[in-house]
Amino acid sequence: MSKDVVEVHVRGLAAGGAGVADLPDGRVVFVPRTTEGDQARIKIEKSRPRWARAALVTLLDPSPGRVKPPCPLYAECGGCQFQHVAYEDQLTWKGRFVSDALTRIGGFEGVTVSGVVPSPLELHYRNRISYTLRRLPKGYVVAGFHAVNRPAHVVDINRECLLPDERLTGAWMALRERWGWQANLLPSAGRLRLTLRLSGDEGADVDLVVEGGRPGWDGRPLFDAVDALRAIWHVASTRGEAPGDSEDGGSGATLVAGAAADPNGPAFTQVNDQAAASLRAHVLERCGVAAGSSAETPTAIDAYCGAGQYGRALAAEGWAVQGIESDPSAAAQARTDADAASAGSFDVYEGLVEDLLPSRLPADLLVLNPPRSGLHEDVPSHVLERPSSKIVYVSCDPATLARDLKRLTDRYTLNDVRSFDLFPQTAHVETVAELRLRSVSE
Repeated sequence: MSKDVVEVHVRGLAAGGAGVADLPDGRVVFVPRTTEGDQARIKIEKSRPRWARAALVTLLDPSPGRVKPPCPLYAECGGCQFQHVAYEDQLTWKGRFVSDALTRIGGFEGVTVSGVVPSPLELHYRNRISYTLRRLPKGYVVAGFHAVNRPAHVVDINRECLLPDERLTGAWMALRERWGWQANLLPSAGRLRLTLRLSGDEGADVDLVVEGGRPGWDGRPLFDAVDALRAIWHVASTRGEAPGDSEDGGSGATLVAGAAADPNGPAFTQVNDQAAASLRAHVLERCGVAAGSSAETPTAIDAYCGAGQYGRALAAEGWAVQGIESDPSAAAQARTDADAASAGSFDVYEGLVEDLLPSRLPADLLVLNPPRSGLHEDVPSHVLERPSSKIVYVSCDPATLARDLKRLTDRYTLNDVRSFDLFPQTAHVETVAELRLRSVSE
């Protein structure tokens, strides 16, 4: 047996979804596609002084908790991390990821996150899906998801993926069939990011967002060739810039063909409609009317507000809300939707939260819904200088949530934590944390 091939017992799962085991030399090794209780033969692929990353070679004694992955490409495709884990166990591990981060990074004691709210759908739940397209030598084109442990390699995906809504899968197949030799109806770039999203009334239509390539691309020939599309948007790359890897492509998008359901451009939305409805209801429940407010009209700041779903709901309940959003298309959509809904007092300001927040604090309620990277490093100090009575923080990353909450503990107490599974079969989890401002005597 090669020195790079060893046998290990998997003792747990890491936050990224890989199994955790110990090498004979005492180092920790991370092994995708394994789970707690597996006895496995693995091959070391990346070695560091304190840890290593490996690939699964053979399952010698599978854990009783393993299930057969439904996707035929699961062994090589990195789009999912948890298909080999029973769904109820996925929820348990996601709760542990949040609890562990709050303890290890945040320094909170006795915080246990259990009962992660499940998704109504375990498969075919995504209303938006993004693929990477690469043009290879000799005219080959591959389009799909990055491979396990090989981010530079793209696994070609046809209809195998089980996460998107089936209408998106149908549109993807039609797009692949009609984009031409070497995908010549798409922008002429070596790498593109293609996002399909349901749009229109009840998600009856499909939009395509193409990221990459030079400005001025004419998307009409592609639109004419693919009947499944309602609209095509283009986000051109600046010189030397690769397409972004954000959760939702579309910032700075230009409509190049078709009729737009969202005239301001594609804005961020949660990918799982049914699970997102539960998350949204819980966020609004935790908002309530902030304790200690004596104002007849309570005030709220909806920071990183996106298209303004929380701000609109609060305004409709009589709050005076100020929204802050850096994405121009999302800010414009928030204003449009607020006007259409007659959402009461909801003013949306376009710019960076770290720049605009200080002059608007304090408020009775501060809603924080940052991207995966968490709060800008200046935001916690602004909040502590002019604290609001209550903070409701919506997070898609346990590590950055724990880091940010720790920065607020000088003035705030963690009052409630609840997690939601918006991304079944993956290691991602959404968490809502409520913080209460401590009185001077506390």
